[in-house]
Amino acid sequence: MLGLYDSGLGGLTVLRALRAAGITQDVVYFADQAHSPYGDKTEAAIHGYLRDNLAILGEQRVGAVVAACNTSCAVAERYGWPETPFAVLDIIATAGRSFARTPHRRIAVVATAATVRSGAYARAIRAAAPHADVHEIAAPELVPLVERGEAGTDTARRAVREVAAQLPGGTDALVYGCTHYPLLDRWFAAALDPRIERIDPAVAQAAAAAELIARLGLAPGSSATSYYTNGDPHAFETAVRRWTGDTAGRVEALVTR
Repeated sequence: MLGLYDSGLGGLTVLRALRAAGITQDVVYFADQAHSPYGDKTEAAIHGYLRDNLAILGEQRVGAVVAACNTSCAVAERYGWPETPFAVLDIIATAGRSFARTPHRRIAVVATAATVRSGAYARAIRAAAPHADVHEIAAPELVPLVERGEAGTDTARRAVREVAAQLPGGTDALVYGCTHYPLLDRWFAAALDPRIERIDPAVAQAAAAAELIARLGLAPGSSATSYYTNGDPHAFETAVRRWTGDTAGRVEALVTR
């Protein structure tokens, strides 16, 4: 069984990528909506949330955790990953490695304020592609829009256009440095020059997860997912059904420490 965690709904894009890649392991998904968004919190607070999220998933006896929150991975780069009896797959590290053979030379990363402050994405991409010019853009308005259920609104469209306007000239790739942002892809597609490739690290994360599963010898599952939130369970269930199409997965409230 795999564990996934995120500050909210964004990790559903990683779950979607796992299933699209043919990964059948059962999944426990935890949304730490009580503390969302992470991007405006202190690094110390985010590291505490990370520690708690991993502990919650550990209580579910997962065999490995696929991180679906970029901000927590950025903070873990500085503070270290909490010790766990299971492997944890870092989405920023995975994304960086995926650029080893990239033809792109001017890459923009749109992410939360905390992720941008850390510089983690630029370091990860440049380590794999030293030739790349990487520009990071903070978009603090976007996660709250998604969490409020406003991803399809004109407000979201305008917010994305404002972010897209900040891309430097000559940008040839845009990386979604927050798992919430692919849920706004329709607006990014409309706002960007069609020659700019939109890159969702969830795809690379799913491929890395498949390799990890094989390496650990984790048994196949039934593709079932259990969803937990420490936020509003009714709103969360509505969002889960909408974004995943999963009408059978169990959705429950979870009171954390």
